[in-house]
Amino acid sequence: MVRCPKPWPPGSGERPHRVTAEGLPVKQLIQAIVQALVDKPEQVQIKEVVGEHAHVLELSVAKEDLGKVIGKGGAHASAIRTIMAAASGKEKKRYILEIIEH
Repeated sequence: MVRCPKPWPPGSGERPHRVTAEGLPVKQLIQAIVQALVDKPEQVQIKEVVGEHAHVLELSVAKEDLGKVIGKGGAHASAIRTIMAAASGKEKKRYILEIIEH
């Protein structure tokens, strides 16, 4: 958490709330991130396929939201996979993200 030398908001004496993903399963974490990116969050679906060595998360979004999830040059998809890898380390499981078009 970043320390604020001044009260936040100014004059209130309160600090900003810290957002954590503690205790949140990787599937729910990825779903929350993707729903924040897209225009149709109700169409975000994640199917978890459990394999012997890895868990595959099959992400499905509305066709018009596909570009928002992938991002320019795959930047968003790469960032989501990085967060997924970091979060899965605590669970000691390997996760693979597959983005599927409806």
